[in-house]
Amino acid sequence: MSSSTTILGLESSCDDTAAAVLQITDGAASVLSSVVADQAALHAAFGGVVPEIAARAHAEKLDICAREALLQAGTGLHQLNAVAVTAGPGLIGGVMSGVMFAKGLAAGAELPLVGVNHLAGHALTPRLTDGLAFPYLMLLVSGGHCQFLLVEGFDNFTRLGGTIDDAPGEAFDKVARLLALPQPGGPAVEAEAAQGDPARFRFPRPLMDRPGCDMSFSGLKTAVLRARDEVMQGGKLRASDRADLCAGFQAAMTDVLVKKSARALDKVAGEGITALAVAGGVAANTPIRAGLETICTDRGLRFVAPPLALCTDNAAMIAWAGYERFKAGLRDDMTLAARPRWPLDQTSPAMLGSGKKGAKA
Repeated sequence: MSSSTTILGLESSCDDTAAAVLQITDGAASVLSSVVADQAALHAAFGGVVPEIAARAHAEKLDICAREALLQAGTGLHQLNAVAVTAGPGLIGGVMSGVMFAKGLAAGAELPLVGVNHLAGHALTPRLTDGLAFPYLMLLVSGGHCQFLLVEGFDNFTRLGGTIDDAPGEAFDKVARLLALPQPGGPAVEAEAAQGDPARFRFPRPLMDRPGCDMSFSGLKTAVLRARDEVMQGGKLRASDRADLCAGFQAAMTDVLVKKSARALDKVAGEGITALAVAGGVAANTPIRAGLETICTDRGLRFVAPPLALCTDNAAMIAWAGYERFKAGLRDDMTLAARPRWPLDQTSPAMLGSGKKGAKA
């Protein structure tokens, strides 16, 4: 006799309010609905995400997104087995909005509550989309994070390296602002780069002369700024110069991510990994995906990149990560707290420093 579990996932860690209904039958998952309300228009005038505006928007949209997800899935609250919600890390106002809404929903419907690490949602996405078995190497590359993770279980992550400053998505956004391109910067820079010459500007590949898997992108962003200032004429940037700057920046970013991924693969050789997987918003970048796929092909290793809609922030991944915890008998109660910082690897030293609220990454 088949068994089925239905989870409502909620996500509000940054600037996307999301809800999704996931049904798992005999281990096979089906995304019955996935609703995402982005806030791009709200933050466009500021050149980046404004935390207070984001938090207020989440508070206004969470119930609307959850209702729409349930309607699209044809599912009522009484048919759910649990509510899974991002409990961190992220912008604290948004995370609090999601956690408080999930608590109220779970209490009112008498449903189990499961708090999920947002990064675990990304890291476990290949299991949702491709049924990937443990262990595997994950490159988590997004607007706020960049880490190489050896994923050995739903709650067992070992960080092999990561960025010591700007995350790749953050660097894309900053370069877009420098070049007067719209936000989010990733798609805008990639579109411009497709029309440019990647060889014209030879930007630095930071930390490539050092061993290990750590990365740095702050200096790369500064190099783009200096190159832009050199080619500007009368305070204006020609379209061809902008395209070449984007192409050079993207080429440098791709080189670093691909070569560091190769090092990470070498580091876990012999661990029995089943694949190299990539997730996070920057995983939607076509040249980066192509470069990662090439190094996997050269090694005879499987490469897994989830569909683009599941690379960026979404609630289906939260529902899946919640299901993995729920299946293991893990539950949360009304003391579940929103956490602005929550590293997946609890044993490695913090890469970006630590404060009163714990390690940043």
